[in-house]
Amino acid sequence: MTILIFLIVYYLLTSFTLQKLFTKAGEDGWKALVPGLNFVVWSKIIGRPNWWAALLLLPIVNIFIWCGMCVDIVRSFGRYEFMDSFLAVVAAPYIFFKIGGNPKEEYIGQTIKLEREYSEKLKEAEAGDDKYKLKKLRANNPYKKSTGREWAEAIIFAVFAATFIRMFLIEAYVIPTSSMEGSLLVGDFLFVSKAHYGIRTPQTVIQVPLVHNTVPLIGSESYLEKPKLNFHRLGAIENIDRNEAVVFNFPEGDSVYVTPNRTFSVYQTRRYPPGQRAQIERYGLRTRPIDKMDHYIKRCVALPGDKFEIRDRQVYINDAPGENPKNLQYSYIVKSPDAALNLKKLDEWGISKEDITTLQNNTYVLVLTDSELEKVKGMSANITTTLMDQKGGGGPKDYWPNDGKISANWNNDNFGPFTVPKAGSTVDLRPDNIALYQRIIEVYEGPNKVRVKNGKVYINDAEASIYTFQLDYYWMMGDNRHRSEDSRFWGFVPQTHVVGKPLFIWFSTKEGNLFNGIRWNRLFTSAQKE
Repeated sequence: MTILIFLIVYYLLTSFTLQKLFTKAGEDGWKALVPGLNFVVWSKIIGRPNWWAALLLLPIVNIFIWCGMCVDIVRSFGRYEFMDSFLAVVAAPYIFFKIGGNPKEEYIGQTIKLEREYSEKLKEAEAGDDKYKLKKLRANNPYKKSTGREWAEAIIFAVFAATFIRMFLIEAYVIPTSSMEGSLLVGDFLFVSKAHYGIRTPQTVIQVPLVHNTVPLIGSESYLEKPKLNFHRLGAIENIDRNEAVVFNFPEGDSVYVTPNRTFSVYQTRRYPPGQRAQIERYGLRTRPIDKMDHYIKRCVALPGDKFEIRDRQVYINDAPGENPKNLQYSYIVKSPDAALNLKKLDEWGISKEDITTLQNNTYVLVLTDSELEKVKGMSANITTTLMDQKGGGGPKDYWPNDGKISANWNNDNFGPFTVPKAGSTVDLRPDNIALYQRIIEVYEGPNKVRVKNGKVYINDAEASIYTFQLDYYWMMGDNRHRSEDSRFWGFVPQTHVVGKPLFIWFSTKEGNLFNGIRWNRLFTSAQKE
């Protein structure tokens, strides 16, 4: 609502300040107050055809058209300086008011037509070899820009266009870990469409362009938390499909500690031993709005309303076996009694260094797909491989919802069952299941306060036996099932946190390092791999 109010107020101010400009240009001032007609007259004043105003109805395009029209109208009143153009773009009502209120400033004509005519005069003088006229025209050329200004305008436009495209349409993203290994490799550079699932309007107003949440080299946050706009999402081109790779903001990323090696959420660190927690907390807590939380990429395993469960490593959706990714990975203990494993061969097969742990006596922990497992077995008849037992985990509180009773027997290989919340659906609230929904109610659909007292659930001090969800939620998991920090550790992904759909891989380096080489066979291939 905040951004809508801002746009309405800005439009009204622009319309009111345009009245005197219209009058000076020989048009009726009241026309500036009539929606639609004002833009048609505006186009006429600057020398554009009437249909030019219709371009303002095209999403995304309209922003560039608007900026151009603002610059052109101040130029039609003889304002050619860089600062005039800058103010026309960032504060149109202000400069329109100044021009309209100054009796000395007059309308000099349609700037598009005038500039074209001046250009034709220059060409005529050059063609006729009229050096005196050419020299005079060049000396008095109001449209001529210095080299510095041309560079400045080009850089500003490039940064603006790139920031705009990155913010609303397409953003480059790099795979930092092996959680999707087999499908998406460490060092893959992706283009992610933000329009497919609906463009999100930004919440942060003041930010360093072309970076996400931290300033390179400095390491500080790249934005100011205030002023802050409310969350809005435009219409989607398509819905998220089951088993589709999705980029989203880390759901627990609202409060984090940023260390040199990785980012920890405050909710994770609360479960760590005091010594380890103290080491992390010394980096200072950072709070982030949704659009500045870290980006994650996982596979959407379950959709809103799906019943989800993992039984002995197999995902079940609505009590039926789910479709497994082609390159599903698990951890294996590999023993090679004859000799050490050929690590170069593992690299050739695409097994990431991150997925190789060397133990003692030629024993390794390898993360492998079924096809990679067969290749490793084929290296020697004496090699033995054992699927690692993931049932123990690190304790029931290490797995979402971090409740000793609910997740007592949950682990990487056995998890659930429960139903993924869907907007409009209602769930019974009880002390024995509130942990599943507490963060949803308190944070994602809050702020609210949830507590349990005398065997009853209270929301904002009012007893609540049921709850109706406001948002859709998704269950995200990595293809590397034994080494993926995903929904099994931090729960549901709300629709507000969904960023976009990965389109294709435009560049890929081995292990994320250019010096290790380029994976030429992955360039311009689909990012939606099975």
